[in-house]
Amino acid sequence: MRILPASLDGIKIIEPDVFADERGFFMETYSRKRYREAGLRKEFVQDNLSHSVAGTLRGLHYQVTKPQAKLVQVLAGEIYDVVVDIRPWSPTFGCWEGFRLSSQNQKQLYVAEGLAHGFCVLSETVLLMYKCSDFYDPADEGGVLWCDGELGIDWPVANPIVSRKDSRLSPLSAIAPHMLPSREGGS
Repeated sequence: MRILPASLDGIKIIEPDVFADERGFFMETYSRKRYREAGLRKEFVQDNLSHSVAGTLRGLHYQVTKPQAKLVQVLAGEIYDVVVDIRPWSPTFGCWEGFRLSSQNQKQLYVAEGLAHGFCVLSETVLLMYKCSDFYDPADEGGVLWCDGELGIDWPVANPIVSRKDSRLSPLSAIAPHMLPSREGGS
């Protein structure tokens, strides 16, 4: 397994060992021991599975007082995964980074707490699995508008399919400070 840094602090690109032959392949998608040895010490408590169709855009989501670290992996298809630094104390506050994750490249993305996360679907469909370090709490949910002009995210989908809820989120500059992650929240 190789772990590569990204531009934003708190993001790691993980390239698991894949053992392939004429029958197919085998890979270990998670081993607490191996990940801890590699410096990723978060305890994951919830697994989520998402199925989406081409052009779907989900995000940019986070939890305010119960932030979640995530380990994201595409099981089938391809996405463009985006992470935005929304930690007010961070030198990269308001910066974003994008990654192509697919069942072909088999990469995983580790997203630390205090970062907003979203993705758009590039293939006909996608099956995405991600682990979370805290339980989802709808009362603690936060989000940043996917098309926030000040962030300038270069989404590779022209007219995405976005939920009503996600289309009503606010730009980052309009989110009150108490609705952003705090250092005390574990970020």
